[in-house]
Amino acid sequence: MSVTEFPMACESANATATPLMIVSDWSMQLRTNQYAFVSSCPISQCHANFTSPSSSRQAHKQAQESRSRHCRRVYKGRAWASQPLHVVVQVWTTAVLGEQWSLVGPITATAAARWKELHGERSWEGLLRPLDLELRRKVIWYGEMAQATYDAFNHERHSPHAGLSRFGRKRFFERVMLPGHAAAYRVTRFLYATSSAHAAKAVAFVKGGHPRSRCRESNWIGYVAVATDAGKSVLGRRDVVVAWRGTIQALEWTNNLEFAMVHPSGILGDATGADAIVHRGWLSIYTSTDPASTHNKDSARSQVLAEVRKLVDTYKDEEVSITVTGHSLGAALATLSAFDIAENGYNCTASATFPVTAFAFASPRVGGASFKKRLDTAAAAGLRVLRVRNARDIVPGYPALPYHDVGAELVIDTSASPYLKAPGDENLWHNLECYLHGVAGAPTASGQGFEHVVERDVALVNKSYDALKEEHGVPAAWWVPWNRGMVKGGDGRWRLVDCEDEDDREDAAVPPVNK
Repeated sequence: MSVTEFPMACESANATATPLMIVSDWSMQLRTNQYAFVSSCPISQCHANFTSPSSSRQAHKQAQESRSRHCRRVYKGRAWASQPLHVVVQVWTTAVLGEQWSLVGPITATAAARWKELHGERSWEGLLRPLDLELRRKVIWYGEMAQATYDAFNHERHSPHAGLSRFGRKRFFERVMLPGHAAAYRVTRFLYATSSAHAAKAVAFVKGGHPRSRCRESNWIGYVAVATDAGKSVLGRRDVVVAWRGTIQALEWTNNLEFAMVHPSGILGDATGADAIVHRGWLSIYTSTDPASTHNKDSARSQVLAEVRKLVDTYKDEEVSITVTGHSLGAALATLSAFDIAENGYNCTASATFPVTAFAFASPRVGGASFKKRLDTAAAAGLRVLRVRNARDIVPGYPALPYHDVGAELVIDTSASPYLKAPGDENLWHNLECYLHGVAGAPTASGQGFEHVVERDVALVNKSYDALKEEHGVPAAWWVPWNRGMVKGGDGRWRLVDCEDEDDREDAAVPPVNK
């Protein structure tokens, strides 16, 4: 068994800790620079790791030896791929001097108390220029939840599972190497979409060529997650998250996409919204059904609204937030679905209206002037939209007039980073990991440099693209399944094992949505 230890976000002699056990049998390399405490020992045997920086080396050595013995005794995982890393992850929520620390760095008691402000209660007034530190962390947190949809998606056209998630719901955040999110959330539902608009379908979906393909006309498009009890204690409320996957093609799709506008009849049924038209392709992916599909007898819209309604009803007596996130096409879907949730009262109970916030990365425009006006009106129902735009990214400028931007805008500029290839290209400027790199850093006061405000591993920008300068020695597009999912069996033959589908069929059935 391999046991890996990452640096904790904080050390203090006065720390108290509550452990949450996550047992994983990951088949990919662990990401570096994650704030996780990898062990399986009880707090009494790990206390040396929470002492002050002046702790003796001997005490630290004893704790290391104790962890090692305990890990060997406790681990009971099973292999999923041919040569997986077996890891037992101990996640700690540590209270230090009135502050709480998460796996992505400090989440102060002030930040937990400020969550409404950070989610746009005052439309992010005074928080964007300069970018508030806690908001910076918040944007990265939800950006990583959007990135997870890319990291889990099965692109392998030769696989019968092409177009699905490679990972199941139960260990989803562990599989995409987000231990902090794994401690804070559980995925409750996967989302699937189809489309009657052929151009939109071409840029968003993979159509498998395998004769036993399980997903010919539909694709996995995202997930719904909810904060666990432990996550609620750190985040300050019960957070419901909807994450939408974006496009799977390079940016040539912007030249081929139809920009026709239609009325969102299922979302706006009243006469007052007759002129609030939106992009036909985005709406089609959100609302289309296919009676022949296992996954899309109900639309993505029906799936997400049913799950949000269920979770809101479950936690109606608590403080709840609804957060929607996505990148590129996923950002357009995030905007559309966040509007839908607020406009039609899926964030409401008999006694409360819960805030709905969209964090939209690199979003193309969704609708015209009347849609923008209607979305602004929905702010009274708790809706807020924050668009994150890279200065050189062309996608947020599509489509042109009569389409309009909505919500507040956070502008970053990755061209200031000395880590990225210069001047870069359209795909680099649009890449989500490059966006998160740009959010984590900022130009120096002189404007001549770039500094990390939030520590984030620069290797991540090469996860799916060749964006990092050669001097850093990180291969391009390094996020791939072990041996591309091929596993050698006991009979000596290699077979494709690239999907954990224990809950796939469960997600196919969706209860009806009552508007």
